[in-house]
Parts: sequence; C-alpha cells; structure tokens
Amino acid sequence: MAFEYLAFADATVGTSLADVAYAKIRDRLVMLDIKPGDLLNDDLLAKDLGVGRTPVREALKRLELDRLVVTYPRRGTFATRVEVTDLAFISEIRAQLEPLAAARAARVASPATRAHLRSVVAEVEAYDVGSASVVETLRLDASVHRGIYAAAANPHLEDVLIRYDNLATRIWCMVLDRLPDLSHHVREHLDLLAAVIDGDEDRAAELARVHVSGFEHAVRQALFAA
Repeated sequence: MAFEYLAFADATVGTSLADVAYAKIRDRLVMLDIKPGDLLNDDLLAKDLGVGRTPVREALKRLELDRLVVTYPRRGTFATRVEVTDLAFISEIRAQLEPLAAARAARVASPATRAHLRSVVAEVEAYDVGSASVVETLRLDASVHRGIYAAAANPHLEDVLIRYDNLATRIWCMVLDRLPDLSHHVREHLDLLAAVIDGDEDRAAELARVHVSGFEHAVRQALFAA
C-alpha cells in the first residue's frame, strides 16, 4: 500500500518537532505503512522525517500511550500487533463513547461548528468512493469523526475517542479491500451529521451506535471470510 500522510487534525498535535514527528509516525502506524510487529529505529525515523532523535523518542513515548507501539528493554520499540480480539474490545468502548460524543455535539455545538459540519456533509455527498484511494477514504472518514468529536466540546472525550478511532482504523486497513460496499459505510455518515447539525441528541446517539456496530460486523465478516 503506497503511503500518503493522512494529516489527521486533532487537538493533541501542535507545532513542535516532537508534535510533527508524533503525527507523522502515528499516521504511518495507523495506515499500516509501518506494519504490526515492525521494529521502529529512531535513527532511521529521525533521518526520514528530517528531525533529531530527541523529538522522535518523545513521539514514540506518546505513541506507546496510544497503544500503537510497545517498547521492550534491550530489544527496542515495535509497532503493536493487530489482534482479532482487539476488535471486540475497541468496539465495546466506542459503542459507549461515540453515541455520547454525538449526543453532546448535537446539544452543545456552536453555530460556527454546525456550519463546519455542513461543509463536511457537502464533502461526503460529493465523494466518489469508486475513484478514491484508500488514504482519501480514510481521510474523509476521519474528518467526519474528528468533526463530531470536536463539536462535542469535551477535550478529554475527544482525546480518548481519537485514540480508539486510530486503533479501529488500523483494523479497517487490514480488510478495506475485502469490504463489499464501502460507499454505504461512507454515506451513512450523512444521517449522523444531519442529526448532530439539527440538534437531535437521541437520533445522533443511536446513529453513532449503529455506525460502530455496523463497522464491527463488516470487519468481522471480512476477517473470517479470508
């Protein structure tokens, strides 16, 4: 899979060299450009990213908290493996928190935030899944979820959801080419966004729950059909 930076925007990423290294390494891990089980060499990463070893080491410490890498004494730092059991654990958490964020966003989003979400709706409506690359599809999916997380105006909830959405995306990457109807997954965001924009808390929460459940079901089918 050819890699392009996702450039996921979230509240944890600033402008320091460590922040830049964190964002770029994270996106490589999420997209499986750095494959599960791969050794991460801080010298090579520093040269590749054009930064020093210190920012890379700081980034790797943050990525370990995100459960994207794991460090073993005297062995080094490795990309965490993606296990089938991870899907159930991640989905269990997202099934609780995604509806919470969607409902809260529907309740508290500012007029400016709702206007931004309308622009996301237009982007989803105009999106052509058939001609899009994997990275473009993942970027669109991320923009929807990040938009709702930010609209919920709870930075702690946003931070947790971004971490688990990243872990879910890793699993999605494993089966993306085996999912039969990717356009359905993309376009079902429209009703969810509309519920948030309209301030319908109950509908937003239910649609978020259904979206997470549908994701888990589709991935399970793809995994066990392989």
